[in-house]
Amino acid sequence: MSETHLPSSSRRALGAGRKRRMLAIVAASLAVVLSGCSIQIKSEPDPSIPQDTMLLAADKGNPLFERIFNPNLINKRTASSYIYEPLTVTNVLDGSQTPWLAEAVTLPDAHTVDYTIRDGVTWSDGKKFTPADVVFTFNLLKEFPTLDMKGIWQHIDRLEVAGQHVIVHLTDDDSTASAIISQTMILPEHIWKDIDAPDMYRDEDPIGTGPYTLGNFTSQQYTMDKNENYWQADAVEIKHLVLPSATGELDLVTKGFDWAYSYMSNVEGTWLAGNENNKYWFPPGGVISLVPNLDKAPFDNIDLRRGIALALDRDRIAAAATEEYMTAAGQTGLMLPNQQAQLDPSIPNDGIITQDVDAAIEAFAAAGYTRSGDAMVDSSGTQLSFSITTANGYADWLRAVQEVRKQLGAIGIEVTIKAPQPAGYQLAIANGDFEMAMGGMGGGNLFQGYNSLLSSEFYQENGTQTTSNYQRFSSPEVDSILAAYKKTTDVGEQTQLNYRLQRIVYDELPVIGLYYGGLWGLYNTGKFTGWPSADDPYAPPQTYDSSTLLILTRLKLAENGAN
Repeated sequence: MSETHLPSSSRRALGAGRKRRMLAIVAASLAVVLSGCSIQIKSEPDPSIPQDTMLLAADKGNPLFERIFNPNLINKRTASSYIYEPLTVTNVLDGSQTPWLAEAVTLPDAHTVDYTIRDGVTWSDGKKFTPADVVFTFNLLKEFPTLDMKGIWQHIDRLEVAGQHVIVHLTDDDSTASAIISQTMILPEHIWKDIDAPDMYRDEDPIGTGPYTLGNFTSQQYTMDKNENYWQADAVEIKHLVLPSATGELDLVTKGFDWAYSYMSNVEGTWLAGNENNKYWFPPGGVISLVPNLDKAPFDNIDLRRGIALALDRDRIAAAATEEYMTAAGQTGLMLPNQQAQLDPSIPNDGIITQDVDAAIEAFAAAGYTRSGDAMVDSSGTQLSFSITTANGYADWLRAVQEVRKQLGAIGIEVTIKAPQPAGYQLAIANGDFEMAMGGMGGGNLFQGYNSLLSSEFYQENGTQTTSNYQRFSSPEVDSILAAYKKTTDVGEQTQLNYRLQRIVYDELPVIGLYYGGLWGLYNTGKFTGWPSADDPYAPPQTYDSSTLLILTRLKLAENGAN
């Protein structure tokens, strides 16, 4: 499943679902091999791979690898984010940011971001990294807007350089913009200034500031070598990375992979059973939700949305969808426990709406629906019925919808399931061509999550495409809260505004939270230690995006006795 097929509020929630959902046939076959027969599949390290080399399942060919490392192209190789680095690295588990190529980020006021650019950094070809490279990169994205994947020039008015400082003057009071701008992958001016068409440039021999450089490359496998010029070279103990194209579930279990990001059915009986050093961590990456089309009756009725929310047993939905790997999620969109400190303390039960069928019946009655025999009907006697749109091939979403249909059917609501191909699903939700859909909310930065979910900036009538706010929510009160959030740099004030946004999502149910979407980290501690975990959630366990830098600079060789 491609990340580009997802609502923007769901992308981190589901991470690289493009790698995790092709499980049905392979997982079933693997389960038969492991349990149906008395054959035990073992996963042993490839003896031809040295102890300082990681076998990494992070990339897939389509069907073969193309040599594309331009970090601003959609079809880039995953390892481009091991080569190029941003100004700060975001831990999407809680939204926290770690200074990276910028050693400090300050906001003198709500319309200015001051980056102190790190001194002593060199490009992998030995050239000095300077503030000029940062300015060049920003201006390149302005000149070639298709490269501006995060839309930083929606926020920037002009740039200024003062010594080691790059000062970004914003178009308006927009204190939250720095979280977006800071994610920009910085390019070397001395290489890219001579490229005629950077928006089509494949960047086959990339030069970056990151911990790795490109080694050998074939259409079925490529390697990465430690960048000996790296500014944190002492923190990088893994000398080489091997990224093969064969990374199916059976490959992961049998070929001795050290790290993978992949949903795996029956992970205990497959991945864990394969090797005593195999471990997994599936932290929440967002809240999988029902997305009602608020511009279509009856979903514009808050009592009806409340009735649906109260009628659902989220524990059963989570268990059905994720084989009990993930749990019921709260209605605030926060990822707990990592964002526990940011939860409004006045919201009960961590924001989880517990099933209460009697209260659901009352809410439906307030919306004009009552029970008549086995059916929930309106005043004319017509049964309440609607469709839920999901995407074909998204196995956990389909299982979740089937459980929702079962539970709502028990109180007389008829639910049908629509499952177009992923591209058709994306087009449907973008155009408002649905009654209710599967989607998500939350994930990392709280403001960005609420802004993309609720801002009327993204509101479009049904029939017109939008890129966020797929449920078509519009509220002057919410818009004023979001605007106030942008205008202040006071953390305490932002916290109170965040509480107000949480309460609105909890009370008004613009989407209906169900369960946490997982980040599917599989790893082996035999050769490398220091992995992120529930006890030390310093990074998500994903193999893509710049958050991998937090892991690659933290892992230690097991033979060194590091923990």
